[in-house]
Amino acid sequence: MKYPDAMRLRHIDHLHGHDVADPYRWLEDPGTPETRAWQQVQDRLWREHAATLPLRDRFEARLMELSAAGLVTPPLWRGGRRFHLAQSAGQEHPVLHLDGRPVLDPSAIDPSGLTTLDGWQPDHDGRLLAYQVSRRGDERADLRVLDLDTGRPVGGPIGGCRYSPVAWLPGGDAFYYVRFRQGVYLHRLGDPADVEVFARGPVAYGLQTSGDGRWLVITAGTRAGNGAWLAGLSAGDPARLDPRPVHEAGRERDARTEAAVGPDGRLYVLTDQDAPRRRLCVADPAEPSAWKELVPEDGAAVLGAFTVLDGDRLLVARTRHAVGEIGVHDAVTGERLAEVPLPGSGTVTALTSRPGGGHEAWFGYTDAVTPAEVWRYDARDGAATRWATAPGHLPFTEVESRHVEYTSADGTRVRMVVSALPSRDGPRPAILTGYGGFGVPLTPAYAADSRAWVEAGGVLAVAQLRGGGEEGESWHRDGMLDRKRNVFADFEAAAEKLVADGWTEPGRLAAWGESNGGLLVGAALTRRPDLFAAVICSAGLLDMVRYERSGLGASWATEYGTAADPEQLAWLLGYSPYHHIRQGAAYPATLFTVSGGDSRVDPMHARKMCAALQAATSGQGPVLLRHDPDVGHGARAVSRSVALAADVLAFAAAHTGLTAS
Repeated sequence: MKYPDAMRLRHIDHLHGHDVADPYRWLEDPGTPETRAWQQVQDRLWREHAATLPLRDRFEARLMELSAAGLVTPPLWRGGRRFHLAQSAGQEHPVLHLDGRPVLDPSAIDPSGLTTLDGWQPDHDGRLLAYQVSRRGDERADLRVLDLDTGRPVGGPIGGCRYSPVAWLPGGDAFYYVRFRQGVYLHRLGDPADVEVFARGPVAYGLQTSGDGRWLVITAGTRAGNGAWLAGLSAGDPARLDPRPVHEAGRERDARTEAAVGPDGRLYVLTDQDAPRRRLCVADPAEPSAWKELVPEDGAAVLGAFTVLDGDRLLVARTRHAVGEIGVHDAVTGERLAEVPLPGSGTVTALTSRPGGGHEAWFGYTDAVTPAEVWRYDARDGAATRWATAPGHLPFTEVESRHVEYTSADGTRVRMVVSALPSRDGPRPAILTGYGGFGVPLTPAYAADSRAWVEAGGVLAVAQLRGGGEEGESWHRDGMLDRKRNVFADFEAAAEKLVADGWTEPGRLAAWGESNGGLLVGAALTRRPDLFAAVICSAGLLDMVRYERSGLGASWATEYGTAADPEQLAWLLGYSPYHHIRQGAAYPATLFTVSGGDSRVDPMHARKMCAALQAATSGQGPVLLRHDPDVGHGARAVSRSVALAADVLAFAAAHTGLTAS
């Protein structure tokens, strides 16, 4: 394959005693004639290669069938009205429904499919809806207000929002919202002059009002830790809050804390302070910092969500080694009384109840072969019944999933889930994936691309790496900052385990990661190219010296560290994929996928890494860049998702030896 000529500059930055070469700095700017010309050649190379992939059309057709399963979410209740998202076959985006009828369809707003619904929140009466939409994947949403009875817009647009939480005041004439990483603002309908009511610097903010509208909970901090405050709303000027600390902001790096006032009037505090797998505490709202423990930490399960029901019952959702469960507790004593029966060993995706309590709760469920379902739990008889299913019917394919334990380089025990068709022997083409960052757990979930790969005869392995949230906050912290390389070691040990156990072999193994997972596979590519036949790096962070200068990079310093600090720069240089490419090394077939509208991870990472790898590799596999100009990092139309997944699976199949069966 003839790669485009890419200027290799003698550009060296002198940073804290390190000489840091950056020969492809010019590719950071997408608008220059040189970058555009380079990108045009890369686009042609990818199209030519994609046309040779024998399973591409087959994967696309099957992915369309599997994606037709659709989506359904647990209900959100406001004023006796029921809201939920649903997506049927043929719909490009989920549609918001009110009492079973559609009220907000992104495709009706924009038939091109390039507009996404990024967030929504009804007022306490269910009469008004605050919602956010963005176009072309930039995630910079405008916040608008819709009268649900008349269908008329009554507020907005308010710019500067990015997945902003919305906390309505009773009566529906005002709400609090967040301007991206700036602070909390009060907006009164009809008044263009919004008022800042709370700020703690450029961090992430959370907002929630109690079901009766008397209390507002504010959180501010990072994924590493935050502070929480409680403000009363029943008297006084809502523009002049007097928030009192629930969790001291001065300890924000020590713990992550969430809080909510329940229908019983108590303040519930969910925290990992002194409890890496989290515990649930309670307090009197009059003394919000005086907690007492209600449900203690479970030594083997991470506490995720809770909801309060009538009759002194409390439901608590946990993940035990990444498998979901829901416990029934006494809301007064915290004693565990029973378990909510679940349909399988999968993931509880959400847990809701009515704002005023009641005897019912709803939860979402999914696993590797089960599309989204919603179940209803009745506290009166302890029964759980299926309430709603994804609308598309799918022929069932038997898939065998095994939980495998293995040992990482430092002796740490790590788990992964390996899925394959039963009664297939011998090494097979396989995809290994993982994430390992920001405390995000990888739990069992239905995905069209995963099922299509396994149905075609491939093996899929999902590794639960340090840096994620599968085993609590200690597991997360063991894979961040100066311990980030533990994540890469865990991933490489997973690959070696798959080979040792006969699932696959290096010539038939692909690595696939997205976003922080793209950093993961980029590091694996440069550290252990011998382990993989193919690598797919989607929207990956790859230049860790300059990651803070674009996208949302500046907000991730608590996870990775900052190049402005001499010690932390050394951590970053120790694994930054772009800086560890070796001239003449035999790298595996590699596909970088990027989105032109990505406002989180700048595509410049992939451009620079691709150019460097194309110039360096002595391997026989191609190094390619797939660029999609009209989407972003997050949600996108089904057709766009299917096209990307089909390309990735076909690339993996071609370079691991998976053939049509």
